[in-house]
Amino acid sequence: MNRREFIKKSVFVTVGLAGGLTLAGCGSTTETGRASNQGKNKPTIKIGYLPITDHLTMIAHGQTEFRQFTLEPVKFSGWAELAEALKGNAIQGAFALTPIGMSLKQKGVPVKAVFLGHRNGSVLTAKNIPELNKIEDLRGKTIAIPSRFSTHNVLIHKVLTEKGINPNSEVKFIDMSPPEMVNALSTGKIDAFIVAEPFGGQAEMQKVGKVLVLSKDIWHDHICCVLNMQEEVVQKQPEAVEELVGGLAKAAAFIDNNPQEAAKLSLKYLGQKQEVVEHVLTNPKGRITFNNLVPDIRDFAATQEYLLQFGITKDKIDLAQYIDDRFAKKAFGV
Repeated sequence: MNRREFIKKSVFVTVGLAGGLTLAGCGSTTETGRASNQGKNKPTIKIGYLPITDHLTMIAHGQTEFRQFTLEPVKFSGWAELAEALKGNAIQGAFALTPIGMSLKQKGVPVKAVFLGHRNGSVLTAKNIPELNKIEDLRGKTIAIPSRFSTHNVLIHKVLTEKGINPNSEVKFIDMSPPEMVNALSTGKIDAFIVAEPFGGQAEMQKVGKVLVLSKDIWHDHICCVLNMQEEVVQKQPEAVEELVGGLAKAAAFIDNNPQEAAKLSLKYLGQKQEVVEHVLTNPKGRITFNNLVPDIRDFAATQEYLLQFGITKDKIDLAQYIDDRFAKKAFGV
């Protein structure tokens, strides 16, 4: 199967929207879109994402009528497929784990980090059995992670090391797509997982898993998912990127101020039950946050140092060549 066929089979495009919201570039707004673009056809910008709470700012798709372009969300089930699509130019941008974006940059893929999708927002969840009550109980167990090149791999290495467990010899890691983890936990395929919400919340509410620790309590205010844009788009369509980041910033503020309504809007994009997403957004407050989303080189440097410290990568990248914070700074007025 060639790359084009692989990507076609690996993704599906989210085109629906919650009732009553205006969708730029589709249906009844076609004429409005034409008028606002002075008769010219608007380019389409495809943004890849996963059905995780980290990517909830994709509700901007339904909240903002973008004048410079048509936003087309493209949903993936796993990180490998998303990274392949970004690498192969099948999409113009993607919310990707920080280590994945940095790895792509290191391999020569021309991407720029322009916006933080969130802060915090992941959870270490164990099987709901009496034998697993604390992190130390994970010694000798099987733990699922979404990718070797993930913030979650950094987080689990950090917390295990701090608890005196050697992550290289005293636990077993397996890579697993986030949507598969709750079922794998309930069927005994794994003993625990560390991943973005809402899957920890889902396991918790289904009584198949228990939260051992929230990621904010492993590494407070850590970054995780970053909007990576193709450099060509940044260079040739800066106004569109500015408008996109502005719309995402507005969505982030909306989520922070209206978690219940944001949970309703999430259905079209995440496919999770509203009550699960609302639980994640509110219980406890700060479980995931959508503020302070301007890319800061210090956060990326800290991530890179952990990747090197834990042997996840051997190479550094020039972070100044990877980060482009001007769009987020303008969006947030800083």
